[in-house]
Amino acid sequence: MAQTNINIRMDEDLKKDFDKMCGELGINMTTAFNIFAKTVVRQRGIPFPVALDTPNAETLAAIEDVNKRRNMRGPFNSVKALMEDLNADD
Repeated sequence: MAQTNINIRMDEDLKKDFDKMCGELGINMTTAFNIFAKTVVRQRGIPFPVALDTPNAETLAAIEDVNKRRNMRGPFNSVKALMEDLNADD
């Protein structure tokens, strides 16, 4: 089967770490990418979950507060008023 070249851009430190890990596995980066590509084709998708980080409980509570317009502050007419509110002991 004919071979072709692919150029990939990535962070230099990531490349070094990836190359080191591949070496520890006894393969080179080309082999690692070929394994990945063959797995994607065979499974008809990325072979691991690709998702955004799930917000923690505190962040979810803050989002809910905003959506329900609870625990809101302001509006402020000046930066001074905002800073006074932020620095106030509640």
